[in-house]
Amino acid sequence: MSEAKQRSGPLVGVRVVEVAGIGPGPFAAMVLADLGADVVRVDRASDVGPGDPPLQTRVLGRGRRSVAVDLKHSAGLELLLGLVERADVLLEGFRPGVAERLGFGPDVCHERNPRLVYGRITGWGQSGPWAGMAGHDINYIALSGALGAIGRKGEAPVAPLNLIGDFGGGGMLLALGVACALVERQGSGRGQVVDAAMLEGSNLLMSMVYEMLALGDWTAQRGENVLDSGAHFYDVYETADGRWISFGAIEPKFYREFLQALGLGGEELPDQFDRAAWPGLKQRVAERVREHTRDEWEARLAGSDACFAPVLGLDEIIDSEQLAARDFSVVHTHPAFGVEVRFPGPIAKFSRTPTDFRRPPPTLGQHNQELALEEPRTPLAMGGSGSSGPPLGGVKILDLFWVLAGPGATRMLADYGATVVRVESKTHLDTLRVIPPYQFNHPHPEGAGGFQSANANKLGITLDIDNPRGRELLLELVSWADVVTDSFAPG
Repeated sequence: MSEAKQRSGPLVGVRVVEVAGIGPGPFAAMVLADLGADVVRVDRASDVGPGDPPLQTRVLGRGRRSVAVDLKHSAGLELLLGLVERADVLLEGFRPGVAERLGFGPDVCHERNPRLVYGRITGWGQSGPWAGMAGHDINYIALSGALGAIGRKGEAPVAPLNLIGDFGGGGMLLALGVACALVERQGSGRGQVVDAAMLEGSNLLMSMVYEMLALGDWTAQRGENVLDSGAHFYDVYETADGRWISFGAIEPKFYREFLQALGLGGEELPDQFDRAAWPGLKQRVAERVREHTRDEWEARLAGSDACFAPVLGLDEIIDSEQLAARDFSVVHTHPAFGVEVRFPGPIAKFSRTPTDFRRPPPTLGQHNQELALEEPRTPLAMGGSGSSGPPLGGVKILDLFWVLAGPGATRMLADYGATVVRVESKTHLDTLRVIPPYQFNHPHPEGAGGFQSANANKLGITLDIDNPRGRELLLELVSWADVVTDSFAPG
């Protein structure tokens, strides 16, 4: 593989300056680089030299170029500000006030480049009584309520790696905020500060749980609820060979197939959502699952809609047929350790501007000379001086998503100002409309809490797309929209 491929992806032409850090900042920069942005990482000159390679040179550092500078000296600071003048985005993850003390806070950077999107990520936020305190992912998700909600009944909370605070609620939402600010800049012609915090991001990821708690269908006791191992149809079970499988059969039609797969379909059983019956049903499911090995269950349930998957170990992912079919993994020789590494590739699949793995993580300061000799660059020309509003104000989205993950994504875009029109079928209700929790415990499609949480801030219409006029109206909406989303099965 050459040192760097030609850039491709939807963010080609965007220049990002990343002040080196750990966790969410590098993850956000990796996502932007994967999407085609030209990311230049500013490393500490003191890290260059013998010894163990720092974290920056590992997988989260892929897709970048690197310059090494000493920001405590005027020459190093001026080099950084020179990069800022030519950039579209700056990312930093210092504690509040540190960037300002070092001389590259938002005010200074915007004097040099008014179009700059200044992205910053902290644990607790830029203000508040906790703002100056040290912490890590586990601390931020502890204060958000996420950590206390994860675990089995009667047991201690379980740390979910650092996926929620650092990556999902931190780096990913920082990358989304930066992308939204770039869209807004097309109209206003001005940059702005994107202030992201892992505490708030992980709190946002808990939105549906908080609503279910308020509606009375979630208890504060972990391990007693539908999504936290309390329900028999949403849990992991040990197989005959000591390995594990997972079930997530929430919807009634999938629950029926789940029961059939376990040989329980013909029995008179309590209602699926009868919480008092869950412990006994969980025991029965566990007994059935232990009758076969994990591979036997995978063979028995291949192609089924029982919402099943084997629980793979980290050493088994390399053999995943599904990931191989999607051509998702990337393999390269690690520049610092000299070993072959396989890791996840860029997110999503773009039909017209495909993403690609362009370069491995750089060594510290690898591109000092290259960037010093680079031709002058002005920030990407995007729009003029229109009125400023929400970052996605004016963006029109036609939402054909179902159930949870998709509607949750378009809910976020609506929160950022997009006009989202949710299209539902007149004859087939969204699953979230027909499962608890219900307001006041009264089953009704308009009172389902999960649906309300995932679809707030949207407009809604119903169409019968089996009817020619319904399809015609749908196509008219497609012509109106900037973005169309769906989560239908392939084909």
